[in-house]
Amino acid sequence: MGVRVDLSWYELELAVNVGVRRQTESLRKNLQDAHGFNGEDGWTKHIEGACGEMVVAKLLGMYWDGSVNTFKKPDVGTIQVRTRSKSTYDLIVRPNDEDDSIFVLVTGVAPSFEVVGFIRGGDAKQEAWAESYGDRPSAFFVPQESLMPIENLVQQRELVEA
Repeated sequence: MGVRVDLSWYELELAVNVGVRRQTESLRKNLQDAHGFNGEDGWTKHIEGACGEMVVAKLLGMYWDGSVNTFKKPDVGTIQVRTRSKSTYDLIVRPNDEDDSIFVLVTGVAPSFEVVGFIRGGDAKQEAWAESYGDRPSAFFVPQESLMPIENLVQQRELVEA
């Protein structure tokens, strides 16, 4: 369904460094995860997340700034990237996410990923997709088959450029 994207070792090193900086800043500032993540594997979360952002930028031919401490700022252009480790996982959109933002699902682990598809935030917020796992707050888990093909976004890149 999606598009496979492999990071070169140079791209991987850049993304890993951004992820390490994000985790280090979280520790330095004693920041708690806003979505109930227990923090036991924050290093992996930040590194793989940064890699997912790099992957989307590479696929779309867009600049990625690898920002740190910007939280709600879009990850690539106007896109919010959600990276999940398992190929079967759904796209997560949270109730306070922007309705007009485009959310892209990336699955995999470094250095190989699949850019699965995308959806607008408001379209993702359907009660049928609302779930709460463990002690974490409820969110919307959009099934992969409900996402628009990433090729549509590649062809309409002007929709996501900042």
